[in-house]
Amino acid sequence: MPVIPKSVVPSQKRPNLSAAFALLNRKRQEVFRPVLENPREFVLLNVRELAHKLKIDPATAIRITLKMGFGSYREFQHHLHELSVAQATSLDTMRTSTAKGSSLSAHVREAVDRDVRSLQKFRNTLDVDRIAALAKRIHAAKKILILGGDLATNLVGFLYYHLMLLGLPSISATSSGEAAHLSRGAAKDDLIIAISFRRGLRQTVEGLRQARANGAYCVGIADTLVSPIARFADECFIASVETPSFGASYTAPMCLVNGIVTACGYFHRQSTMDLLKKAADEQRHGFRWYQD
Repeated sequence: MPVIPKSVVPSQKRPNLSAAFALLNRKRQEVFRPVLENPREFVLLNVRELAHKLKIDPATAIRITLKMGFGSYREFQHHLHELSVAQATSLDTMRTSTAKGSSLSAHVREAVDRDVRSLQKFRNTLDVDRIAALAKRIHAAKKILILGGDLATNLVGFLYYHLMLLGLPSISATSSGEAAHLSRGAAKDDLIIAISFRRGLRQTVEGLRQARANGAYCVGIADTLVSPIARFADECFIASVETPSFGASYTAPMCLVNGIVTACGYFHRQSTMDLLKKAADEQRHGFRWYQD
């Protein structure tokens, strides 16, 4: 498993694989195409095993990976791992369970244990200074646009609600129309937070690209460095959504978003406290809350 760097410029994370692959001659492209299209079938193979499966010699396999811009075969393997994460489907994640044939209780424990490991991995690579710097950018932004859709709508709503509670000028875009129209109007003084995992939802990726082209500062939240979210953002935070069940687990991403919310709340603590004093009365006695 590669160690995720705490801070990295998106364009330096990985070689531009599409461009590098296009530079290979047609024969080598056809040889390596199955590897990139089905990374899960090759990610655990050493260079000799991969060469045997592709019916080439190991030296040729290494030359091709170097030609694509990787410093070593091991680095290429790390890239395959991230590709397999990005391309995972609900069926793929269900197949990763090691509790096959066990009781339902064993499957529940396995899912919770995976969440704990994902959270620990996130904690081990956490750069709190980057989150603090993001909170400063959020407070300075003229407008904050939060992009996300599908299951990530839940994270968008959580972040949007808390920024709204702090009186920050945030807007959420969870449909393709909202993402297109709002990102088109993004400007230099705006900040964009785009949330999407695995291959990246088209509406979120396109909205991110449009906003960055307009000069807005773009922040991504994704689960792998090969995500288009990481590629097109000015900076990206990584949080795993791995699960031995179907779907995705948002344990680690929710922890990240909660860290961002916390930093924003404490950035101007007195202002936050003033707002919360006004909110406290409504939370105690407001019509929204059930009372006996």
